Amino acid sequence: MKRAGMLRQVSDFSDFSRGHRLQELLRQGEEPRHVCSSPDGQHLLVLQKSRPPPLPRLVAFQRHGIGGADLERSWQPPQPALVGLLFLQSPVTLGSWALTLVWEHGRTEVWYFTVAVGWQLLQTLELCQGARARIVSVCSQGASLVWCEERPPLDAHLDMNKCAFRFCVCTRALEVEEQGVRLGTVRIVLHNSPEYQVLASPQHVFLMPATASFATTSKFLLIWDPEKAKLTITAPSAGFVHSKVLRSSSESDFRKLLLGSVGLLSGLAPLDIHTSTVSDSGGLLLVSTKGAVNVVEPDGSQRHIFDLEEGPLAQGSPVQLKTFGSILACILAGVLYLIDQNSGRLIEKKILSVKEVHFLASLGEEDSIQLLTQTGIYSFSFSKPEDSSRPEPCLVEMVFEEACRYYQRRSLSSSKLTVEKLKKGGVFQAPVALAAILQHSLHQKQKPARGLQDTYAKLLSTMSLELQSYMSLELLKTCVVCAPESEVESYCEELVEQEVSRVLHSDMDKDNLAYLNSVFASFPKAAWKATRSCLQLQQNGDGLLVARATPEVWKKVLGGPQQEEMGRNGVVPLFELICASFLRFKPKWLPSFVELTQQYVSISWPYSSKEGPEGRVPLYKRALGVLARKNKRSEADDEMELELLLCSKRPKAVLQALHLLIGLKQWQRVVEVAEKFSKLSPLLNKEIFTTLLAEFAQHRELDPYLDTLWPLCPAELTASDIITVVLQHLPRSQEDPVPFCSNRNQLTVGLLKPLLQRVVQHPSTQDEMYSDALQSPTFPPPTPPREH
Repeated sequence: MKRAGMLRQVSDFSDFSRGHRLQELLRQGEEPRHVCSSPDGQHLLVLQKSRPPPLPRLVAFQRHGIGGADLERSWQPPQPALVGLLFLQSPVTLGSWALTLVWEHGRTEVWYFTVAVGWQLLQTLELCQGARARIVSVCSQGASLVWCEERPPLDAHLDMNKCAFRFCVCTRALEVEEQGVRLGTVRIVLHNSPEYQVLASPQHVFLMPATASFATTSKFLLIWDPEKAKLTITAPSAGFVHSKVLRSSSESDFRKLLLGSVGLLSGLAPLDIHTSTVSDSGGLLLVSTKGAVNVVEPDGSQRHIFDLEEGPLAQGSPVQLKTFGSILACILAGVLYLIDQNSGRLIEKKILSVKEVHFLASLGEEDSIQLLTQTGIYSFSFSKPEDSSRPEPCLVEMVFEEACRYYQRRSLSSSKLTVEKLKKGGVFQAPVALAAILQHSLHQKQKPARGLQDTYAKLLSTMSLELQSYMSLELLKTCVVCAPESEVESYCEELVEQEVSRVLHSDMDKDNLAYLNSVFASFPKAAWKATRSCLQLQQNGDGLLVARATPEVWKKVLGGPQQEEMGRNGVVPLFELICASFLRFKPKWLPSFVELTQQYVSISWPYSSKEGPEGRVPLYKRALGVLARKNKRSEADDEMELELLLCSKRPKAVLQALHLLIGLKQWQRVVEVAEKFSKLSPLLNKEIFTTLLAEFAQHRELDPYLDTLWPLCPAELTASDIITVVLQHLPRSQEDPVPFCSNRNQLTVGLLKPLLQRVVQHPSTQDEMYSDALQSPTFPPPTPPREH
């Protein structure tokens, strides 16, 4: 059962000074306004934005029992607009804060409230160094202000569109002390950049492009870590892209930052952001125009949370977001959505009877949500369900939600399928049966569960091993969370091994393959150990690599989605993932692994079958592709390329390896490869011998190996064939031919004589064909007896 939400009024504004004035202000007209509460919850600030009449103004209201002067500021054009209303924590006094008003032209007012005096202006400052600078966005990060300012070009006649990168992101320490305000020096975070909106979390600052007019810059976000002086590039459509530590001001140039990622960024989809805000946990919450709610973490990763039912969203329709602990509250079109951020479940959905609602911070109560309306302040809190002894597990709820998505994709009806319809309809029995089995299994340890139906009992016995596996996995996840730092690595390795094994024993679709890619990228060493365990890779007594994986696992390794099916989104097939792990942790095993996979392919798929992996791109070529993607090339990589070509035993690959060895002038290995692979087929033998004969005609490097080379001569080659090859590949001399040459590199008849004698002594191929018939004792053979 879900937790039930209760809405109760906690204030009708009578506990505020000038409460009637506050109520009238909230009820006035349709002008846009911004309402926020102070960190201690004792003050409400209402900012009426510029839509005259009335004029834009800021009014502060405090609760009864707190005396002193009131705060009310108004301004009118052409006075610059207010761009920031921020609360700065005082490092001197714990729990003390100051209100900071930042204006467009850089003037900053710091206001301080004391019980005896009330609101008083502590100091007026100038944030910007240039008189022509204009602040477009500002936020507070710790005891510092971070802002994006426009620096117009000196030439007033220049087209502003041509000076798109005229903005600069700056930061400056602003510490509130008892005697006044101490302002630090300006530090440039990013210069020559487009316009950005800055949003601060407790540890990071998110930079969102403020306009979509520039194709490349409107496809990604920037995340600045002040402590490490690091900027991270991330794109919601691709995840983490690049990060760089800014050690000097020259590295803070926007265009230099993007220099190494322009190609990747140009192929990404543009940002689709309708609304954004920062969560309490430090992530950036984004709502797309389609109604999808996602969170971008400070490390650049992205996670989908929920899909709002009202999508697609119009440009002018307001969406309010705020997090209260693990609960995400969202107001859209008069509907309040309460969503569990961890699981993405919809906890509660309520239709509000009032039009204008604002979120307020809830002090000390994570499960209590404060709402400000025109009639007062309300608290929405959760009460425990009546049957609290048997709450419905989150896993059971996820079963129905996943079933909804599964059946919706396969449904021909346009009507939306919901969890409630799925539970009450009685048409789809699979999720109902699975939910009943899970409830029975999850609660039987706590108290004796009710008996299952006979059909469900049979299913339970079939699924018992899977359920035990799931329970052990959940227990392991709990151990990872609660374990000390010294034991986390071993638990993570075990968790990764279980996850890799689970995926290898399920359908290898695009989603599972993308998940494996993320596992291998996040935990490379643990994924390598999991791969060795799942494939049962080990060396036998002779030092040869053997694998005892089941045929089903081999088919997942070799027969999953291929590169051409996945597209260019950074996801690579499983075979390539494993090859990359070999290259990183055990490169000497890679050729043996490719040879093992080829042996399995030859058994499982017919030769040149288009359904098998060898019918698309040969496995050795796929392994070579992984090798080619390494950033730095070394001699060991050249040797690895030769080993991969030779282990394939394909004629073209062997000849390619032979040519590489000839280019490297490794003549000893050239002869060894020729001697070994000439036995594979007569055609390959002829190609190898012809290649080496051509090399023999050009130089004298092969002369020490002629005793090994001449026995490789194919039987079908005649003396005229040999002389023809030699004459075609003799080096051309620019001097006139003379009877007696002093050049020691010159080919002589004496060097060719042993080969020619060997060929002449060979019986011809035609003689061999008829030798059996000619040696028969009777010719023609006797007539077989007739049967009467």
